[in-house]
Amino acid sequence: MSGDGEGIKGCPGKEPGELFRAGRLVKVCAPMVRYSKLAFRTLVRKYSCDLCYTPMIVAADFVRSAKARDSEFTTNKGDNPLIVQFAAKEAQVLCDAARIICPFADGIDLNCGCPQRWAMAEGYGACLINKPELVRDMVRHVRNQIDNPGFSVSIKIRIHEDLKRTVDLCQKAEATGVSWITVHGRNVEERHQPVHYDAIKVIKESVSIPIVANGDIKTLKDAENVHHLTGADVADTLAYSESKDLPQTKNPEISITEQVSC
Repeated sequence: MSGDGEGIKGCPGKEPGELFRAGRLVKVCAPMVRYSKLAFRTLVRKYSCDLCYTPMIVAADFVRSAKARDSEFTTNKGDNPLIVQFAAKEAQVLCDAARIICPFADGIDLNCGCPQRWAMAEGYGACLINKPELVRDMVRHVRNQIDNPGFSVSIKIRIHEDLKRTVDLCQKAEATGVSWITVHGRNVEERHQPVHYDAIKVIKESVSIPIVANGDIKTLKDAENVHHLTGADVADTLAYSESKDLPQTKNPEISITEQVSC
């Protein structure tokens, strides 16, 4: 786990919530396996990306192993606002991971949308859309134990085949204090089928918190179109992956493992 050499970030920079309150389309670079590391985040921020995520990190490994922290997470002074996405199935483990990461990031995101078989077999990812009470408890625990009102706690989901159950999950999460919800507009079994933007629209109309629309958004034009189709406050976009040249960064990475206790 590495951070800026001039000191711990201390949940720095613009609070993610301020982006949503600005009343405009927010450009988010979605968490991508192997891609969303520091170098890639540095690149997309050069192209007006408003908010970046890390790749999904298994919270239990992150809490248990300094080696895992060093391998999975690096940051620097200019890397904000930053959301760290965790896979978790136990409330206290997610809290412990959030407590460790809070000095270096602006919020955490609970992955309830990963459809990979290994993740679901372990109780992570998209299987959590069938466990709204567990999701609610995990969000509540983090809210109660992280003493920083600007630190965001969000979730990412897929849609349930029964849309009413998806709405119920979102409303339970909202009541617990989740900052926003990212909705991938496909169910667990769907991969390349058309995205159900109509479902995202229903979810948006059912809650008062920001909704991030996700799925088949490859250009900024796509983002604008999905924003108009769904009413979503934000559109997740991967358009930045088309850029090829990584810029140089002036912010060095320096190990801070010894400053982390758990």
